[in-house]
Amino acid sequence: MQKVKLPLTIDPYKDAQRRMDYEGYISASLLSRLGESVGQVLGDAQVTLSLYVDPQKLTVIKGTAKVDVELDCQRCGNPFSQTLDCTFCFSPVSNLEQADNLPEIYEPIEVDSFGEINLLEMIEDEFILSLPLVPMHTDEHCEVSESELVFGELPEELAKKPNPFAILANLKKN
Repeated sequence: MQKVKLPLTIDPYKDAQRRMDYEGYISASLLSRLGESVGQVLGDAQVTLSLYVDPQKLTVIKGTAKVDVELDCQRCGNPFSQTLDCTFCFSPVSNLEQADNLPEIYEPIEVDSFGEINLLEMIEDEFILSLPLVPMHTDEHCEVSESELVFGELPEELAKKPNPFAILANLKKN
């Protein structure tokens, strides 16, 4: 099957009635918000979507998305590539009251005034949420050695420095 560009918006209700499946990509140039959060987006995002109506008569958007990005290691400062791989299961809502009534397995996603969902924003939000809080290489690939990592006790040269807050102890005595 040939991968094609996905549409920017979809009508979830009509597509769910027709049990539509989408398999395609979103161009890396369109992922501008993700690009601001990472060093660089390395390729197009690969996306698969299935839309259907579940037994409770709720419209469901279920799918996966994957993209390669470049992140800066917070330990050594060097860039590394990581694949962001996310799965999602949404049910479209038009207001917050409907969102409160959804089963817990579905995340609510708001439709616009035309009853459509911005697919680009939905996928990009999922990528941003799947970013690591502290991006780091694995220990064997990081240039910072274990001897440079300090946990617990301070090295002797730091322990010998005078405490800058020792002067405050004199104020407390007076």
